[in-house]
Amino acid sequence: MLRTHTCGELRLDHVSQEVTLCGWVQRTRDKGGMLWIDLRDRYGITQLLFEEGKASAELLETARTLGREFVIGAKGEVIERYSKNDKLPTGAIEVRVHELVVLNPAKLPPFLIEDETDGGEDLRMKYRYLDLRRTPIRQNLMLRHQVARHTRGYLDKLDFIEVETPVLIKSTPEGARDFVVPSRMNPGEFYALPQSPQTFKQLLMVSGFDRYYQIVKCFRDEDLRADRQPEFTQIDCEMAFVTQEDVLNTFEGLIRHLFKNVKNIDLPEVPRMTYAQAMQRYGSDKPDIRFGLEFVELKGLDTDLTSGQDFPVFDAAELVVGICAPGCSSYTRKQMDELTEWMKRPQIGAKGLIYVRYNEDGTLKSSVDKFYDEGTLRQWAEAFDAKPGDLLLLVSGGADTARKQLNELRLEMGTRLGLRQTDDYRVLWVVDFPLLEYGEDEATGQQRWYAMHHPFTSPKPEDIPLLGTEPGKVRANAYDMVINGVEVGGGSVRIFQKELQQKMFEILGFTPQEAQAQFGFLLNAFEFGAPPHAGIAFGFDRLCSLFGGADSIRDFIAFPKNNSGRDVMIDSPSSISHQQLKELTIQVAAH
Repeated sequence: MLRTHTCGELRLDHVSQEVTLCGWVQRTRDKGGMLWIDLRDRYGITQLLFEEGKASAELLETARTLGREFVIGAKGEVIERYSKNDKLPTGAIEVRVHELVVLNPAKLPPFLIEDETDGGEDLRMKYRYLDLRRTPIRQNLMLRHQVARHTRGYLDKLDFIEVETPVLIKSTPEGARDFVVPSRMNPGEFYALPQSPQTFKQLLMVSGFDRYYQIVKCFRDEDLRADRQPEFTQIDCEMAFVTQEDVLNTFEGLIRHLFKNVKNIDLPEVPRMTYAQAMQRYGSDKPDIRFGLEFVELKGLDTDLTSGQDFPVFDAAELVVGICAPGCSSYTRKQMDELTEWMKRPQIGAKGLIYVRYNEDGTLKSSVDKFYDEGTLRQWAEAFDAKPGDLLLLVSGGADTARKQLNELRLEMGTRLGLRQTDDYRVLWVVDFPLLEYGEDEATGQQRWYAMHHPFTSPKPEDIPLLGTEPGKVRANAYDMVINGVEVGGGSVRIFQKELQQKMFEILGFTPQEAQAQFGFLLNAFEFGAPPHAGIAFGFDRLCSLFGGADSIRDFIAFPKNNSGRDVMIDSPSSISHQQLKELTIQVAAH
C-alpha cells in the first residue's frame, strides 16, 4: 500500500504516529514561514503542515510547486492542531510532513472541485470524472451503495434469490420504444435491450424459483427529463403463490427497512388509496400527501352549486373543482394575475382561473361577482370548509382535464406555501387502477385499447366477466408506491393462465398469430404448470434521489446522460465506420 491511512481517519489518538497519506491537493495556503496543504481523498480531508526550520528547503520548494488536483504522497508525524477546525472530522490534527512525492501533476481543472462549485451542469457533465471528486456527488453515490446493500440484505433474509436475466432480448410492440441492437450473425435481425425483465421473471416463477430479485439495468428510448434516463436501474422482484396483500406487506417492509437503515426514519403504517379516490381528491394517480389542499367539487356527478347563474364557463363545464389555499386571501391583484398566467402556460393549458377571497372581516369577494352573489359564494366557502383569510382557486372544463390542471396548481401552491419539505417523507400505496385505457394507435391512427400497466397484468377476478362487454370498467390487480408525489415503484398480480392471457392480447388488438409470434414462449410456458405469481419493480435511481432530497436522478448515477440522451464526456452516441455497418448489413442514407 502506498498509504498507511486515509485522509478521513486521523484523530487525536494518532498524535505522534508516523503516517503516509495519498490524495489530491484541494488547496494550498502559503504564509511564508509556514505552508499548509489540504489533502483530499474519498474519505475526507487532512491538513498537511510544512514549516521552515523543520522541513528542508528542497521539501518546501517542492510543496510550493503543487497545484490544485496534483496527486501526491506525504509522509510525516501526526500532531495536534493549534487552531482546530470543528467542521472537519480530522480538524483536531495535522500532519507535519518530512517526505513528499508528486505521484502525478495535474492541469488546472475547468471548475472548482469543492462543495460549492463554479461549474455549470454541462461543464461538469463533460468532466464527470472531476465532478465525482466533489463531496456532495461522492456522498450521493455512497448513499446509492447503502440503498443497494440494505435492499439485498432485506431480500436475502426473506429467501429471495438474485438471478441475472438477459440483456439482449426480443423487441415487443407494447410499452415505450425499444433500443435495438443489430445482429451480425443473423443479418437483418435485431435484439432489443430490455425495458424490464418482465417476461423472464415470470418464466422464473414457472421454473419454480418462487422468490426472485435483481438490481438490474433497463433501457427505454423515450423523451428525457430530470427524473428519467435512457438507461436506468430497477429493484425488480417477483413472488409465486402470493396474493396482492402479500406483495404489499413484503415491499412495504422493504421501504420501511430502507428508511430505517439509510435515513434512520421510522415510517408509520403506509396508507392505501384507490386510483378513483386519488383522482377525485388530488387529480393525480401519484398524489403528494405531505399536505392537504384536497379537491372540492362545486359541480360534478353528485353536486352542482354553480349552474343557473348565466355564467357560461361554469354552465358548459362537466366539472367545476377547486382547492382552498389557507391564509392567501391577501394575495394582491398582481399576484392573482401572475397565478392565472402561470395556469395558462402551454404545459398546463388552462383558459383561466376563478378565485374567491374569504376576507379576514368575513366578507367574500370573487372574480365572478357579476354572476354570483355573496350568498352563493358563502355556500362555496362552506363546501370548502374555508375560514376567513383563505383563498378559493377554481378551474372548470372536462373532468379529466380540469383535474389534471388543478393538480398542477395544487402542487405549485404547496411549494409556494412551503408545504413540500424534502425531509418530510409520506409514503402511499395506490391500488385498483383501470386495467385498460383507450387511445390512438401511433402506427394506424385508429383508436384501440392499451394496457395501463402492461399486457401481463391480471384483472380483478370479480371484473373478468366485464372484459367482453365493458373493458373500460375492468380494474387491474395492480399497485403503485408513491413517495412525496413521486411514483417509486409499481407492480401487479400477473396473468398465469394461457386462456386469459390470450384474451388480453385479443383485447389489445393482437391477432392469434401475432400473439404467438411475439409471446408464444410465455403462452407455451403457461401450459406447463404456471403458478399464481405477482411482482413489483422500484425505480432505484428515483428512490436514491428521494433519500438524497433531490429532484434530479443524475447526481445519483455515476455517469449519466444529458437531456438529449448524450454522454458528453465520451461523446456518445457516435457514428460507426462503414466497415462495421457493412458487417451488420445496415445501409445508411447519404446526407
